[in-house]
Amino acid sequence: MKNNKVIHALYTDDDVLMAAVKVVKAENHYIEEVYTPFPVHGLDKAIGLEPTRIAIASFMYGCVGLTVAVLMMNYIMIEDWPQNIGGKPSFSFMENLPAFVPIMFELTVFFAAHLMVITFYLRSRMWPFKGAENPDPRTTDDHFLVEIPINENEKELKSLLTKTGAVELHVIEKNDN
Repeated sequence: MKNNKVIHALYTDDDVLMAAVKVVKAENHYIEEVYTPFPVHGLDKAIGLEPTRIAIASFMYGCVGLTVAVLMMNYIMIEDWPQNIGGKPSFSFMENLPAFVPIMFELTVFFAAHLMVITFYLRSRMWPFKGAENPDPRTTDDHFLVEIPINENEKELKSLLTKTGAVELHVIEKNDN
């Protein structure tokens, strides 16, 4: 088990937080994590996070949904039990394609949405009954917290964070398990 010191800087305004993150990054300090009560536009780029690939996953899930819809409708309505519904012929999939478009659309959206949510939860490690990991309960209400590892530069870091508008600073011993 390795012990690390981190500093928690608390802010009360998202604009001050963004300016502070930019200053901290400009000073070449590594930001471990930022906890916010709501999404802050541009924060991911300011911290230096890589773009997410969930849009690619969503497209692939939609393709799976479309494939399931086509195969399901072809089997049920053409091969297994063809029916004359509203005078529409049941001879081939292509003759019935206009009637199948809404079903194909709905299953594409259904698969993309549901599998994307499951992927997000698994990727974020948000298991059922998992406890909250935020270090300060105020980050779910009205405070913003920046977590920065300390590498023998505690005084310099505290001074920098105070200048950026931090309302509170706490040095924490963080356990990495």
